[in-house]
Amino acid sequence: MRMSSLFSQTLRESPSEAQSAGYAFLLRAGFIRQVAAGIFTLLPPARRTIQKIEAILRSEMNTIGGQEVSMPVVLPADLWKETGRWYSIGAEMGRFRDRNERDLALAMTHEEAVGDLVRREIRSYKQLPQLIYHLQTKFRDDPRPRAGLIRVREFTMKDSYSLDRGWEGLDQQYRAHYQAYFNIFNRCGLPVIAVKSDTGMMGGKLAHEFMFLNPIGEDTLLLCTECGYSANRQIAGFRKQPCPPEPLLDLEPVATPGAKTIETLANLLDIPTSKTAKAVFMTATLAEGERLVTAILRGDMEVNETKLANAVHAREMRPAEESEILAAGGVPGYASPIGMHGALVVVDDLIPLTPNLVAGANLMDTHFRNVNYGRDYQADFVTDICAARAGDLCPECGALLRAERGVEVGNIFKLGTWYSEAMGCSYQDENDAQQPVVMGSYGIGVGRLLGCIAEAHNDGSGLIWPVTVAPWQVHLVLLRAKGSITPEETAESLYTDLTQVGIEVLYDDREESPGVKFNDADLIGVPLRITISGRGMDNGTAEFKRRDCVERELVPLDHAITRCIEIITELEHEILQRVTPVEFHE
Repeated sequence: MRMSSLFSQTLRESPSEAQSAGYAFLLRAGFIRQVAAGIFTLLPPARRTIQKIEAILRSEMNTIGGQEVSMPVVLPADLWKETGRWYSIGAEMGRFRDRNERDLALAMTHEEAVGDLVRREIRSYKQLPQLIYHLQTKFRDDPRPRAGLIRVREFTMKDSYSLDRGWEGLDQQYRAHYQAYFNIFNRCGLPVIAVKSDTGMMGGKLAHEFMFLNPIGEDTLLLCTECGYSANRQIAGFRKQPCPPEPLLDLEPVATPGAKTIETLANLLDIPTSKTAKAVFMTATLAEGERLVTAILRGDMEVNETKLANAVHAREMRPAEESEILAAGGVPGYASPIGMHGALVVVDDLIPLTPNLVAGANLMDTHFRNVNYGRDYQADFVTDICAARAGDLCPECGALLRAERGVEVGNIFKLGTWYSEAMGCSYQDENDAQQPVVMGSYGIGVGRLLGCIAEAHNDGSGLIWPVTVAPWQVHLVLLRAKGSITPEETAESLYTDLTQVGIEVLYDDREESPGVKFNDADLIGVPLRITISGRGMDNGTAEFKRRDCVERELVPLDHAITRCIEIITELEHEILQRVTPVEFHE
């Protein structure tokens, strides 16, 4: 490709909307352009990289037995109503009606479409197991699109779906995807870790996320260096330290004027925050409607809203309004379950092991001493609802946990029979009995993967593409010169020869200064730059420079193609060395 003809322009300055280095360089290098918030046009360089990513995705899916299909972007609402997700998913779903007033949805995932396909195509156990996948456009009306391709509203996803007779088959396909995903990310040059995660709107029994560790990530991960434990903060556990046992003391009111926070209360009474109980009020949307939820946990802990929502099976959850708390008999700032009514009470599992806590009395400027679960109040649920934090103890080995920020680039879910039972996806087994198909779902956001690669591979000058996903393998730079020996003919000949042996070349044939050409080469980030100049012609050499190295190499022109192939092979080998078997951590 000649840069003089390329439908893409580099930018000298970072656009104001760029919130991260990778995003800024993708804009400046002419890879992407924003159309609207979270909606982007991919220009030719980005499309070339996307095609290479998609080829890797197809390769790894085919290796584990996948068959490619293509499911529609627009789906009838009736499919989503069968599973209930038409009602449980909020405003992020793109909904509209056709000319006949039938409800339709822009697909944000395709479990329902797969369920409909399976119940039409699968009849017998002899047709199982199966693995189908596709690469398709999705739409989620995200309220906070950010960081370029990292968080968008319209995107392409590779999603695959395993279909099995039983859980053993699902386990095998789940583990196969686990390894395949590490292969994919390693082949793309992106370092990731796998962490256990919440199943969320997908449902199912088990889920893992594949995380690129980076400060721009919106997810907080809890990691243990000692044993390898890793989990999204949404579900991460930790070893809780109960207080020493002591006799239960009588309930006693105490004046606490102005003590509306745990810190103020602990200072006023000269007690540690671990000897207090806090009440957190949320309003949950349940199957039967909205319900006030009162969460009780120790004052030195933080509530985990995902754990809390899962405990009460909430479709959505929001902070309760003061009027809702008052209507249930609570006094904000001085509240506890004692004397309240109508709320679902969820107690953290550490509370029953912590006697004689200070908690609200539901009276202004008043708390109770010696509040004890079971004697003074009861709960609808007792379970872990605390958020793990850096410095907490690993639930597996007891070492200290550390926190990292991460971007989710892939996920895998054990759906089980939830969708198949809801949609009537069954097969006839060896005994002529009908059994539900056991399903798994596995996704990778293609554009987000490109965005994360850009975040992982850049320096102060621009992008540094791994050779396996680079839009071109070689950036050929022509520096025109005046004199008896001019480099144009040599550059043109080298461009033709490299192309004929199958090397992908971006040829800078523009009438620009050397400074502009070198700056653009660094910005675009092609793995190998070859410079043809008048000075090189005098010596019969071309200048070779890897984008990831400072050193330059002068290569005789008659050896240029051979050396080019050698360097590309070296770069590919460096990537493929990372593709190794990984241990599965459930």
